[in-house]
Amino acid sequence: MVESIHAPQTVSRAHSAAGKPTGGTGGFGAVFQQELERAQAKTVAFSKHALSRAEERGIEVTPSLLERLSDSVERAEAKGARNILALDQSLAFIVNVPNGRVITALSEDEMKESIFTNIDGAVFL
Repeated sequence: MVESIHAPQTVSRAHSAAGKPTGGTGGFGAVFQQELERAQAKTVAFSKHALSRAEERGIEVTPSLLERLSDSVERAEAKGARNILALDQSLAFIVNVPNGRVITALSEDEMKESIFTNIDGAVFL
């Protein structure tokens, strides 16, 4: 037989100024909120290696380029690709789709001499 019955406890959740739950002090809620915000932002980030290669090769990382790369990642993700070669007429980028991260950047001259390995898709920008 049940000796005692406990009343359900309520948990108060802190909210940010925007009315969103803050998720506490770094637990699952905070991680989940960060991932949710990252997914909503749909931005592509450049690795340190890719940024240095872009600088060395005179590739300007503009908001327009970032938007085109983000669109390429979304399209590749819809098809299940994990690592893609994103191409336009004069630039190429190797992008890790699940992380939304550009791994390296190549200029037109380097594309002519390169063999691309470990990719499972190609997307035209």
